[in-house]
Amino acid sequence: MEVTVIFGKKQENREIQENTTIKEVLNAMDISSETVVVKRNNEIVMEEEALVDGDIIEVIRVIYGG
Repeated sequence: MEVTVIFGKKQENREIQENTTIKEVLNAMDISSETVVVKRNNEIVMEEEALVDGDIIEVIRVIYGG
């Protein structure tokens, strides 16, 4: 299976196994799920959701501050 991951200005296609979760993809990319929001096919999703072939994942970094 293949998904497209967009992170900032970077876009890449990644081969994944069936039933791979968003969190597993983030871990493979060394991205902490606590510092980002993820959109799958333009809808915000939880990191525990499994991906399917052809999904487009957009990883948006959350900015902290005050």
